[in-house]
Amino acid sequence: MMSSLQTIQGIAPAGLWQRFYEISRIPRPSKKEERITAHFEQLFNNLGIKYTKDKVGNLVARVPATKGYKNAPIVVLQGHSDMVCEKNRGTAHDFDRDPIELVRDGDWIRADGTTLGADNGIGVAAALALLNDPAAEHGPLEILITVDEETGLTGANQLSGKLLKGRLLLNLDSEEEGVFYIGCAGGMDTAGTFRVQNTPVTAGGHAAFALRVSGLTGGHSGSEIHTGRANALKLLARALHALLPLGAGLTNVQGGSKRNAIPREAEATIVLPAAAAEKAQALIAALETAFQNEFKATDPNTRLTMEPAATPATVYAKSLSKKLVDTLLALPHGVIRMSADIENLVETSTNLATVVSDDKTITVGTNQRSSVESAKQYIAASVAAGLRLGGAKVSHTDGYPGWQPNLQSGLLRICKDVFIRMEGREPEIKAIHAGLECGILGGKYPGMDMISFGPTITGAHSPDERVHIPAVASFYALLKEVLKAVAEGK
Repeated sequence: MMSSLQTIQGIAPAGLWQRFYEISRIPRPSKKEERITAHFEQLFNNLGIKYTKDKVGNLVARVPATKGYKNAPIVVLQGHSDMVCEKNRGTAHDFDRDPIELVRDGDWIRADGTTLGADNGIGVAAALALLNDPAAEHGPLEILITVDEETGLTGANQLSGKLLKGRLLLNLDSEEEGVFYIGCAGGMDTAGTFRVQNTPVTAGGHAAFALRVSGLTGGHSGSEIHTGRANALKLLARALHALLPLGAGLTNVQGGSKRNAIPREAEATIVLPAAAAEKAQALIAALETAFQNEFKATDPNTRLTMEPAATPATVYAKSLSKKLVDTLLALPHGVIRMSADIENLVETSTNLATVVSDDKTITVGTNQRSSVESAKQYIAASVAAGLRLGGAKVSHTDGYPGWQPNLQSGLLRICKDVFIRMEGREPEIKAIHAGLECGILGGKYPGMDMISFGPTITGAHSPDERVHIPAVASFYALLKEVLKAVAEGK
């Protein structure tokens, strides 16, 4: 297999891909960005770039203007250092220790069975490539690299409102070439916790099985929530609902991995009367066929399996099993309302994201998004009501604000003019149903003029993630031309 360094050889722009390769060699899970932050600090020191690191690990590098543009307005280039860490079952990869292995696949770069980290590694690499690009022309820059974007926008939330001087911001964390984003959804998390109540499994006459849902596509719970992809927790709940009448005991329910990812896998241990095992196997086989038919367009590799397992000492009490399964069935998931103002924009959604269980508790995690604050609060209250009716103790995060679109933005005008001149076509102007950090940054810096753009990245937050090589070249060229136009006052 070709090495990661060999994979990027000969791909333009070479400086950007070299930076991305360097980033990919350093583990950077959310909340564990110390090593990648140290790498950025060393790079800035080596290049003589002054920078500031705040108490949570956010970095702001202050890049001098190129010749002739000292008095141009300061532009903030913003991205985040962490990545979503997902891998295929059977892939031997430790995200705390191992580098991401890059693979060339035609006009695309992907990873070897894991997430790639192009979200947001490519955007950060583009900003860093400018530092020693002799062809770059720009005014003063502030490169803002935040931490822990993927698991709660922590870095942006804790950023001081006094750290940045610039009032023009280019967020480099979008995933569609030829699109400028001018707004985003706000979001919040809602969780419900059940207290575990167990009953012992009597000796003899039972058969234990591992029930698993796997092979789903998954994806980003904001930008891909409208695709109708299967939710592993929903499918698991449907299977458990069918098995409970056969006398199934239930324990160790687990599923999903991230609050902002549509769950791809879920599992539970079930204990059945031995006499019911054959009927259960037939029922599961029929359900698998039904699921594959329902989701043949979005999740063609859907699997529902029931395999022999060690018999546990206890299972959940029948009342808890029924409440948990009923709650998972009843909780909403997916699009709640489309925008009436912007075509094809999801206004409000909710993601049934995770179930995490241990000996004492079972916690159901969900995430709500909306570009309308009142709608966000409504759907969070709706989910909370469902959890409470099931007997769970409910908690909410504070959430984060949305980013109100501004079609009169001066920065948007510059970006559009440059794009039309370079590409000979109009760009698309969109808002995104996901939590860009722009919403938070705009709240901390009132009047900040912001645009978000990037290259084509598909499958973000899943092992299917890949980035389009020609789109990266176009994205970097556009970034340089926008910076030059801002510096020239065009």
